[in-house]
Amino acid sequence: MAFLSAMFVGLIIGIGLVVAFARYEKIRSSRRSHMAKTVASFARMTVQDTRKILPPEFYPPWLMWLNVQLKKIWPYVNEAASELIRVSVEPTLEQYTPAVISSMKFGKLTLGTIAPQFTGVSIVESESGAGGITMELEMKWDGNPNIVLNINTRLGVSLPVQVKNFGFTGVFRLVFKPLVDQFPCFGAVSYSLREKANLDFTLKVVGGDISTIPGISDAIEDTIRNAIEDSIMWPVRKIIPILPGDYSDLELKPVGTLDVKLVQAKDLANKDMVGKSDPFAKLFVRPLRHKTKTSKTINNTLNPIWNEHFEFIVEDASTQHLTVRVFDDEGLQAPELIGCAHVALKDLEPGKVKDIWLKLVKDLVVQKDTKNRGMVQLELLYCPFGTESSFKNPFNPDFSLTSLEKALKTATAETEAVDLDKIMSQRKSDVIVRGVLSVTVIAAEDLPAVDFMGKADPFVVITLKKSETKAVTRVANETLNPVWDQTFDFVVEDALHEMIILEVWDYDTLKKEKIGRCIMTLTRVLLEGEVQDSFPLDGAKSGKLLLHLKWSPRLVFRDA
Repeated sequence: MAFLSAMFVGLIIGIGLVVAFARYEKIRSSRRSHMAKTVASFARMTVQDTRKILPPEFYPPWLMWLNVQLKKIWPYVNEAASELIRVSVEPTLEQYTPAVISSMKFGKLTLGTIAPQFTGVSIVESESGAGGITMELEMKWDGNPNIVLNINTRLGVSLPVQVKNFGFTGVFRLVFKPLVDQFPCFGAVSYSLREKANLDFTLKVVGGDISTIPGISDAIEDTIRNAIEDSIMWPVRKIIPILPGDYSDLELKPVGTLDVKLVQAKDLANKDMVGKSDPFAKLFVRPLRHKTKTSKTINNTLNPIWNEHFEFIVEDASTQHLTVRVFDDEGLQAPELIGCAHVALKDLEPGKVKDIWLKLVKDLVVQKDTKNRGMVQLELLYCPFGTESSFKNPFNPDFSLTSLEKALKTATAETEAVDLDKIMSQRKSDVIVRGVLSVTVIAAEDLPAVDFMGKADPFVVITLKKSETKAVTRVANETLNPVWDQTFDFVVEDALHEMIILEVWDYDTLKKEKIGRCIMTLTRVLLEGEVQDSFPLDGAKSGKLLLHLKWSPRLVFRDA
């Protein structure tokens, strides 16, 4: 009996030990997992995050030492850096010089007696790729430089302009790559601004007032900011070889193209006292003048339709943005900004068209604007180099020609009656690609009431914008949820630049009242071949159209 009791007690104790050990291992595993997440969070910390939790007195001693040493050697750095800036920046300024200015050069350039201070640091090893280390240093500089720009305007006026009250805060990215066995353990270092810097300064004409010449101050200020932003901001980088070697692989290189279709804008803020704005748009990935695209101006409207296509080179899809600025054309005066917006290229799926509406704001950095400035619609397609053959690009001029080649090859294989070499030797401009767009207006839902009886008598007007071809559905009497189920076929000569506009009207014997409209390009139906979807009505309190679209390509040739 005593043996059984002892065995039972031993069994209970054993089970207890097993349970306790299992629970201990679970807690230990949980702690390890929590610690791993904490370490990973620290690894993702930016310079700004570091400054929030670490006051200046607790900065790493070597960072404080670096600031002390920089202060000591600043007179020598000032002399060397001033000359380097003069040699490297003057050609850059010329690229950004606005039309009103004929030339802009440095008259005087010294960086002053106050050295900058490094105020934060982080190591981002993963972003430099294999064989490199990335360091980010935040620098603050409230300096007293002596900078005078000699500016000649196209009006024949020469202006010595002094840059005063200079303040700068920015994060510099240093990439040490490649790592080698030889001291100092890396072959080269490249540097750039990680993001747009906070740059404050004022301009003063030596012996005069710059405000007496309208537009000059803003033009010079924009030139300086754009030159700094694009000449040194990531992904642009400056490479300093440390050890002998070829470091061309570290230089900035194109990685792909961005196709942009500027479709339309709606509900733009009106900038004119009489009439409506005359909007146009400027688009860029980098703000170089020759890389900025400008749309046509649409006069006297707050709902412009552009339907224009642009192409941009992409150097780093993970950090770059497409920026859109919408202006009101003021004729001889400088255009007035209506609003701006941007979209990160990292949010685009390569090879897939993204249809997006962007809200316009006054400033992309200080986004505290509550005023409604309107929205702009874009279609975006990012194509990395080397992947063009893996998906269809509807914005490519060869898009339809590729379809032609496939059709002709099929015909040749089946009948051997087509002289493929002779046909394909024709210039691309001699090939016309057209097709038939079938539009089925199925129904509408939840239309707003426009009659006294709380009903409407709706019908739909379908218009192809470029060809100005129209079709009209029948009138559906006394209903807010009409069903038409009517199909219309349109011959389209240029599908890549065509648009379809569908307007819903209320029929009345005395007058006809527009309820709302929807506007779309043919991009989606070109890619998918057939689309059935509901589309919201712009300009209406409620309502949407249910449509079925089908594209049937028909290929013909222009007469020789």
